[in-house]
Amino acid sequence: MTIRIFIDGAAGTTGLEIRDRLQGREEFELIVLDDGARKDVSARREALHEADVAILCLPDDAAREAVELAQGSNTRIIDASSAHRVADGWTYGFPEIIGHEKIAEAQFVSNPGCYPTGFLALVAPLVRAGLLPADWPYTVNAVSGYSGGGNALIERFEQREPEIAFRAYGLDLAHKHLPEMQIHAKLEHTVLFAPAVIPAYRGMLVEVPLHLGAMRNEPHADALRENLRAFYEGSEIITVTGPVAPRELTPKKNVTAWDGMDLLVCGNEDGWNARLIARLDNLGKGASGAAIQNLNIMCGLPETTGLRL
Repeated sequence: MTIRIFIDGAAGTTGLEIRDRLQGREEFELIVLDDGARKDVSARREALHEADVAILCLPDDAAREAVELAQGSNTRIIDASSAHRVADGWTYGFPEIIGHEKIAEAQFVSNPGCYPTGFLALVAPLVRAGLLPADWPYTVNAVSGYSGGGNALIERFEQREPEIAFRAYGLDLAHKHLPEMQIHAKLEHTVLFAPAVIPAYRGMLVEVPLHLGAMRNEPHADALRENLRAFYEGSEIITVTGPVAPRELTPKKNVTAWDGMDLLVCGNEDGWNARLIARLDNLGKGASGAAIQNLNIMCGLPETTGLRL
């Protein structure tokens, strides 16, 4: 039986990448609205009710509106916005952390944010295992390609201000990703989040620096690495590298789409200091790739089908 898919917001960056990953997949039938109907409420409502699965690639308010339009239907929804990532009634769409079974059974799945994907992949398993304390004041330093900011930021970097070399933002310390990182890592305090954008279209590094020697249990970097390796054992999407740390990490301006994620634990000689680092594509495992992974799981298909690994 063909599964009907409607991408609400298919003309945006995430929507275009999702549609590209669905090309040639005979198990799916795409419901497509023409340009004149994409913002028409009645046309969107009809498409949302007709679909078996709707994927929302919209600003937060528009995503909430889409959920209201879908009321009364049996349509399952994957929301790629940040509107429902900590909302009641929604399953957080990070299968490696939340559990594949929960996503397979869910009607409403909220895609993780790109930065939280890296942070949670590193920290959540270690807090769960008791190797890292839940009451620690965590810091997150991260850089992303400018495509993560959508069409407006793409236009700014490529046309209006191509001279920008580095954009630090979130300086009010009130970034919308903060609740998501704290809640899904089960932390007692909010994290100190320092995001930045670099003049590369895609790609992302998320780093969590740790002074392990100041923690009560004084965990060792090697123990953190081995725990993460065991946690993600068997995953075709998330890998843990090391123990030898690379000399450097250098995001490139022109790279192809990638739906995997690499995790590194870099420790000093005595292991009391560590830098936990996630390398991913902000449009891959950080957005469109994660949506396809969740779609596969919800439809009972192999989770890596259509992914670029």
